[in-house]
Amino acid sequence: MNRFYITAPLLVLIFFLFSCGNGQNEIPKTDTDVATAFIRDILDNRIDEAEKYLLKDDTNDDFFKRFSEQYRRKEKAELEKYKSAEIIINEISNVTDSVTIVNYSNTYKKDQKNKLKLVRINGHWLIDLKYTFSGNM
Repeated sequence: MNRFYITAPLLVLIFFLFSCGNGQNEIPKTDTDVATAFIRDILDNRIDEAEKYLLKDDTNDDFFKRFSEQYRRKEKAELEKYKSAEIIINEISNVTDSVTIVNYSNTYKKDQKNKLKLVRINGHWLIDLKYTFSGNM
């Protein structure tokens, strides 16, 4: 009987710790959730995390590699400003049920507007950088 009283609080603590996650491990499912997660990862200098949202093809891989190399060369102070910046969604255009364009900026560089194209493939929203870096493709 004493063993129950010793382990019950431990079990409650374990349950509490696992059930009260902060939500960071949740996989975004909607187009805007994927765009926001991708942008946040970039702003936070979590380039490897951002890459998991990328539509995998040679062109996107090349664009992302060049972008990440340039981003990582930024001064630490500038990276900290990006990290503390908030995302500003200026416009969301649902082109079709499987293509969305997100026009965004951030509070650090408010005047610098960027566009991301998201495509839904096999039920998953992915970032297509070809639109961002080489025009409307």
